[in-house]
Amino acid sequence: MPKAFPVLMMLAAGACAHAPAGEPHAAPGHHSPEGHAPAHAGGMPHRFEKAEVWAGRFEDPERDAWQKPDEVIAALALPPDAKVADLGSATGYFAVRLARAVPQGRVFGVDIEPDMARYLGERARREGLAHLVPVLGEPGDAKLPEPVDLVLVVDTYHHIEDRVAYFRKLQASLTPRGRLAIIDYRKGQPVGPPDAHKLAPEQVREELGTAGYRQTASHGFLPHQYFLLFAPES
Repeated sequence: MPKAFPVLMMLAAGACAHAPAGEPHAAPGHHSPEGHAPAHAGGMPHRFEKAEVWAGRFEDPERDAWQKPDEVIAALALPPDAKVADLGSATGYFAVRLARAVPQGRVFGVDIEPDMARYLGERARREGLAHLVPVLGEPGDAKLPEPVDLVLVVDTYHHIEDRVAYFRKLQASLTPRGRLAIIDYRKGQPVGPPDAHKLAPEQVREELGTAGYRQTASHGFLPHQYFLLFAPES
């Protein structure tokens, strides 16, 4: 987002981090598990420093039961040579799985929190994933080094301040077959930030429509989140 793109912590995806039992919304300066940086008027503020500490929460195996990461990646139907960006990648909950799903491709784990980018780079080396590349983004720019076939944004969309401008700009980082996947918390669910910070899927569709995208698909298997797929209009 042009002003503050919180993910990554967020960036990007995400953090995109994601909180296993709910976002750490009580303490100022922290975000959701997929990570982001501070936001202002339009987004929910958060900071994710001390990556090793956050890893215990973001990577909690109990989160798998409701986040269903393997099902999410299967639903994305990525070819093995796909190039993917995880906005709000945080400690790599999705980025590492994506890298394993595209062994001939490349995965960019985008976050605006330097310590998360540092942690993800070390994790990629430790797990032998040379094609998983940490990217230190900026609040208004994912800083992707090359166009990608998919941008995944998990539990991070609601952190972005100027979403229309951010995602309009992001189109330049998509290949001709590029897609955008948004997974975020539904209102009235026991995980995620307070309902006041959650966005209805109708709002996501409206904002991304304004940014030049059209919805192409959706999946309903996540118990607490919506899962929407978009492509550029042109």
